[in-house]
Amino acid sequence: MRDLIFSLLVLGMVPVVFRRPFMGLVMFSWLAYMRPQDLTWGFARFQRWSYLIAIVTFIGFIRSRPKRWFVPNWRSYAMIAMAIVVGISVAVSERPDKDQFTKYLEFVKIIVITLFTTAVVVRREQLRMLVWIIALSLGFYGIKSGVWGIMTGLGTPIIRGPGGMMEDNNALALALAMTVPLLVVLGLTERRTLVRRAFLFAVPLTCLTVFLTHSRGGFLSLGGALAVLAWRSRNRVAVFSAAAVIGLVAVVLAPADYKERISTITEYETEGSAAGRIYAWGIGFRMTAANPVLGVGLDKFRQHYVEFDPNPTAAKLGGHGVIEAHNSYVEIMAESGLVAFGLYMSLLFGCFSMLWVVRSKAKRHYHTSWILSYSDMFEASMVAFVIGGTFLNRAHFDLAYHLMAIILVFGKMAIREMEDPLAYPLRDGVRGELVPIQRRVFGRVAPGFGRGFGKGQQSAGLLAHG
Repeated sequence: MRDLIFSLLVLGMVPVVFRRPFMGLVMFSWLAYMRPQDLTWGFARFQRWSYLIAIVTFIGFIRSRPKRWFVPNWRSYAMIAMAIVVGISVAVSERPDKDQFTKYLEFVKIIVITLFTTAVVVRREQLRMLVWIIALSLGFYGIKSGVWGIMTGLGTPIIRGPGGMMEDNNALALALAMTVPLLVVLGLTERRTLVRRAFLFAVPLTCLTVFLTHSRGGFLSLGGALAVLAWRSRNRVAVFSAAAVIGLVAVVLAPADYKERISTITEYETEGSAAGRIYAWGIGFRMTAANPVLGVGLDKFRQHYVEFDPNPTAAKLGGHGVIEAHNSYVEIMAESGLVAFGLYMSLLFGCFSMLWVVRSKAKRHYHTSWILSYSDMFEASMVAFVIGGTFLNRAHFDLAYHLMAIILVFGKMAIREMEDPLAYPLRDGVRGELVPIQRRVFGRVAPGFGRGFGKGQQSAGLLAHG
């Protein structure tokens, strides 16, 4: 019955996504991040529903004769160039195989979806809906596994992901750490009390699930994301103090085996797994030095590991056989070369630079706004990925590239709104309200909009709910 209901739901959406490509993107994101097909037990579990939705969506998109295929920005061109460079590295690699080609097609699919996102997300309501879908889809596993952990007295085995990009415990922990900022900010900026409480209820359960994965990289990613949110908050002292108290309680209540595992972060020079990772990074640097332009080929790190290992037995420090890069940056350098690595780093830097520019402009205009809230949210999520990528092979992580596209769309949208605030309609001023304030200089209203703090300042009367 569950398979039948799910299948009818997806098939029923086919005509909708054909007529409205944005709904196709929303549906595809739901299937990719929540993976509801994995919650079925029969025939629906093994169908490629996301491919069906993607094909129908693109046919409908082409039929609509779009004015643009993607946002013409250097970040978009960098993604295209990266896909080309990685493809060339696959073509010239030693003994290319079917698995390698399949992984490259998956990477191309990620880039296509990323560029498609910039083409169809053109309004703030669409941006908000897409972020909601991502947050709720991933938050579902945070809530589900967090409740299960509480019911079992935190004695559950290591929690792993449902499949796809979140198949193992480390990938699930990274995805959930990137999701926590979305849940926090969407909850705090939501005006409906019940919905706001639901989002904020999901936050501690999602954090608990990250802990239950026993992923040290996920633990550090979550810590980085929460630190950014605390630093960007209005009352840093209170937030950091509350975080310290919560952290102390968590340390007391955490199972002994979890505390023992996390404590090994500081013992990276002697702990087997951590020391093995550092050793693998050195192997990756040797691969890069020998193949600086195009690397050894996508997904070829494992195949060439022994070739660049001067002492094969040393790779098994503490009994851990290390045949992966265990670092997204080393992975892309070694497998695809310095050109791809440069493009990849430019995309990451481009995300942060756009968020910082947008926040700087917004602070000069507004006391509070959806723009400032979303800037904090996306920055915290990307910080979680950057930290997690230092310990995991996630150079081609779906969620990270999708966030890059969303940040690009958000940045363009926010700057356009700040440059022409009168073009946006009046709405009730509530949480996350956008309030331009006019400053008074020597008793007269100064030209332009500024940031206001006191009740005595004159509001421009423009309110837009975020």
